[in-house]
Amino acid sequence: MVDRYGADVLSGDWRKPARGRSVELAAEPGTVVEDVETGWVGAVVRVEKAGGMHVVHLEDRRGRLKAFRLGPGFLVDGSPVTLVAPKVAAQARLDAARAATARTASGSRAVAGQRAKVASGSRIFVEGKHDAELVEKVWGDDLRVEGVVVEMLDGVDDLAGAIRDFDPGPGRRMGVLVDHLVPGSKETRVVEAARGLRPWAPHVLVVGHPYVDVWQSVKPARLGMDAWPVIPRGTSWKHGIAAHLGWPHATQADMAQAWRRILASVGSWTDLEPELLGRVEELIDFVTAPSS
Repeated sequence: MVDRYGADVLSGDWRKPARGRSVELAAEPGTVVEDVETGWVGAVVRVEKAGGMHVVHLEDRRGRLKAFRLGPGFLVDGSPVTLVAPKVAAQARLDAARAATARTASGSRAVAGQRAKVASGSRIFVEGKHDAELVEKVWGDDLRVEGVVVEMLDGVDDLAGAIRDFDPGPGRRMGVLVDHLVPGSKETRVVEAARGLRPWAPHVLVVGHPYVDVWQSVKPARLGMDAWPVIPRGTSWKHGIAAHLGWPHATQADMAQAWRRILASVGSWTDLEPELLGRVEELIDFVTAPSS
């Protein structure tokens, strides 16, 4: 007999979503998922408890990390999943393996469970706050293990005076990182004079990178650029960069925010230019070398 009214629309699983119902999936490292709300696609790096809830860290193809609350709201190959923490035993094995191969932001092997050393007599000096923050972000773990403190100079115009004030010697070495150290620059003349100061010269190492500002040591691709732009003379370099990127730059607060955005784009040593990497590593080796 023909049912002229058709099938009952409420019969069967009529509430079933178009993509299907979500299934539980263990958030094992390497599992590639998509966050439905933001569209972020990344591989699971780790799961941890923070602020009373479990979060999963996803790494995208550019190496950027982002944390999400563990649970529903993810897709795998277009199908909805609910991410759950891996089994305790499996997680323990993963943690042990990860600890054995863990690396710091600078690429060094991470040292677990070791407290920072008491500060040594040696120091690394940089030109400003931004230099210090960048060095801390990438090399901070290494420096704490070695007990090396990074201090700021108020520019390098009186580098000779800074060397005299620090009074380096055996067991008290002084490393200095200088911005825009290129042939013919004012910085080059200042550094050449300072390098020959006696009796401190054997205990001082001054090196520099070629960039106008430490901002420029960040690979431009991390900010969506093919290259750092050339800023016309007469225009503040940092203001010109912020304007080029379309960021606010009218106030000091705007410029501080611009730097925070640049610093946030740096996750590890791979985001920095080799001209800076080599110089910082050289300074760390110098100030941590055993006294002869």
